[in-house]
Amino acid sequence: MKLGIAIFPTDKAIQPVQLAREVEERGFESLWFPEHSHIPTSRITPWGGREGAPPLPEEYWRTHDQFVGLAAAAAVTENLVLGTGITLVAQRDPLWLAKECASLDLISNGRFILGIGYGWNKEEMANHGVKYGERRAITRENVLACREIWMNEEAEFSGDHVNFDSSWSWRKPVQDGGPKVLLGGGPVKGREECGESPWFVEPTIFGEVTNRMRIAQEEVFGPVLSIIRFKSDEEAIEIANDIAFGLAAGIWTQSIKRAIMISKEIRAGTVLVNTYRAVSFLSPFGGYKKSGIGRENGIEAIREYMQTKSVWISTADDVPNPFIMR
Repeated sequence: MKLGIAIFPTDKAIQPVQLAREVEERGFESLWFPEHSHIPTSRITPWGGREGAPPLPEEYWRTHDQFVGLAAAAAVTENLVLGTGITLVAQRDPLWLAKECASLDLISNGRFILGIGYGWNKEEMANHGVKYGERRAITRENVLACREIWMNEEAEFSGDHVNFDSSWSWRKPVQDGGPKVLLGGGPVKGREECGESPWFVEPTIFGEVTNRMRIAQEEVFGPVLSIIRFKSDEEAIEIANDIAFGLAAGIWTQSIKRAIMISKEIRAGTVLVNTYRAVSFLSPFGGYKKSGIGRENGIEAIREYMQTKSVWISTADDVPNPFIMR
């Protein structure tokens, strides 16, 4: 298991340089800084966008710029992973953001992770010229624009919110394709059926997961994706089967031969290839291991309502000895 530290790096807290040294010295894997450019004093939006939330703590408006703080941390560490937790992408210019990320990735020698979010503070966004209802679309285009800059010597982008002509922007990130971009984890808002429950979350991606983690070992009924690295088909099959559950599995491949081979080896009640959530009343549905007993749908479901009876009839003239096994 890898453990990291997340903190608001403010003028009243331990400073980034000393903090980074202490975190790495104590064996932690990563250090994460959040951000808010400013907090309007009107305080119209409650903390986190949740009605009835307590007053907003002052660290939200006292935090350092996260990229400056992480660059300072990179300069005094060797192995510590450095991440933004999170960057409010919709409030940032993608051309500057791409350069900041690439620069930090270079300074840290590929130790940077870009954690991103949509944001919740409506008046903060408004000061940046961002409409609250458009923040997701803007975030998406900003990240796509950054990718174009990171991966191409001459980059250009045309979208609904982001547009720039063919341009040069150096340096490029150390990591192929740019820093890892992680997103998600926020509660669903604006859905009556979800209420104020924290159990309903937006689509979320977990990066750098190992198969020993709880997120990989338990069934998660939600829009959650865990990324686990593997080097071969055999290792992928071993990872997939090394859990106590086996309701469904998905395979994405251009090789039908691989799809058939892996489908045969995976211990799951349903295996879907290059698709997901396909279902039919003609096809049996159920799981392996702790994912259930029996099947729904198909002829197998009918058999669940039937009982098997054995009847033995002897046609011999003499009554056979019942105490002798035949």
